[in-house]
Amino acid sequence: MSSQEDNALRFASADVAGELVRWLSHLGAERRMSPKTVEAYERDVRQFLMFLTAHLGAPVTLKALAAIEPRDVRAFMASRRAGGIGSRSLMRSLAGARSFARYLERNHKGKVGALAAVRAPKVPKTLPKPIGIAAARRLTDTDIRAGEEREPWVLARDAAVLALLYGSGLRISEALGLRREAVPLPGKGDVIIVKGKGNKTRMVPVLPRVLDLIGEYVLLCPYDLPDAKPIFVGAKGGPLSPRIVQLTMARLRGALGLAETATPHALRHSFATHLLARGGDLRAIQELLAMPRSRPRRFIRPSIPSSCSASIAARTRGRNFFFQ
Repeated sequence: MSSQEDNALRFASADVAGELVRWLSHLGAERRMSPKTVEAYERDVRQFLMFLTAHLGAPVTLKALAAIEPRDVRAFMASRRAGGIGSRSLMRSLAGARSFARYLERNHKGKVGALAAVRAPKVPKTLPKPIGIAAARRLTDTDIRAGEEREPWVLARDAAVLALLYGSGLRISEALGLRREAVPLPGKGDVIIVKGKGNKTRMVPVLPRVLDLIGEYVLLCPYDLPDAKPIFVGAKGGPLSPRIVQLTMARLRGALGLAETATPHALRHSFATHLLARGGDLRAIQELLAMPRSRPRRFIRPSIPSSCSASIAARTRGRNFFFQ
């Protein structure tokens, strides 16, 4: 028995545990969700099933799951609220449970109608506040962190990562997943190959200044950086954790007097906001960001001639002001 199945059997009957494991495998293999996303779905459904086990007084079976009523789902929501979670987290929990329920129904394992009958909590629509252009530029200035007891290559690495988030609008996971072979040497190219959500690959124009910062980091880095491995590494040579980038941003917030909303993700939002304000083409910006809701959605793959990415770059020339 796998550890995943063993963990599932602690709060569900064997039939539910088996379906849960198959569903998680389906999310990763067929839906191509990232391991982190699959882990989040598993955690949300596990919490739901754990509650039902305590609520019903016995491990949840497929038959019992199909028989739950809306009041049982509302009791779960009230329990989670009492635990201190907000509307957004509660909505995500329900989304995970509903996804599992749809999988069961598609595979003729029963219909959990109660989940669809309960309205999800309302979540206020908010967007990250963009960081000012001058402040965003200063984030890559290593002199600001001169007082920190950190090796020069670490400071150079952090500056390069933040420059990518702002100068190319990358997600933090995309920047940290960049392989060295996907990043051209300074003066040898103007496009990076990015693997985003769902393992979708696209080409994104990159500014010369950003490539210079990456080049400075590579020269200073004491570790070997193989072409097929991520270009950014941690202090001991292993994968660079997103948490390190978040902590770096927190320190820079204090140094520059920025608001708490100035996060790594806010740099991506700032990229789009500043580019649009300078006359950038909205559709081109959507393509650069690989926005999930853009329609039509077009991802630029390595097999497509670079003239395609050059077209996008031409439509977004205004972004050169980022690091001037």
